[in-house]
Amino acid sequence: MVTVDNVLGLLNEKRRRYALYYLNEQDGAVPVEEVVEAVADMETDEGSYPRPKEKWNNIELSLHHNHLQKADEYDFIHYDSEAGVVELVESPTELDIILTVANVLERTN
Repeated sequence: MVTVDNVLGLLNEKRRRYALYYLNEQDGAVPVEEVVEAVADMETDEGSYPRPKEKWNNIELSLHHNHLQKADEYDFIHYDSEAGVVELVESPTELDIILTVANVLERTN
């Protein structure tokens, strides 16, 4: 069962939230590299291109070893570290609503 506390716990880390924003817009599984790129774009101020390779590597490591592993604990997120893909499937209404509101609020700040 998904509770509001579970959803808020899942969204309490910015990188994990950014990854979920991206995954929520995708149809099917996507390579982790795409998620890393999307998170890097969300974290980078406009005009700051190109991003330093170290930042990209840091994002990749934190997603792989922390955020995607944590997200995979939920039935509606599938992370296959061996295949290097992640997917948001049949996300519960609670996640959809809170994720949408959080995304709107963050993009307007």
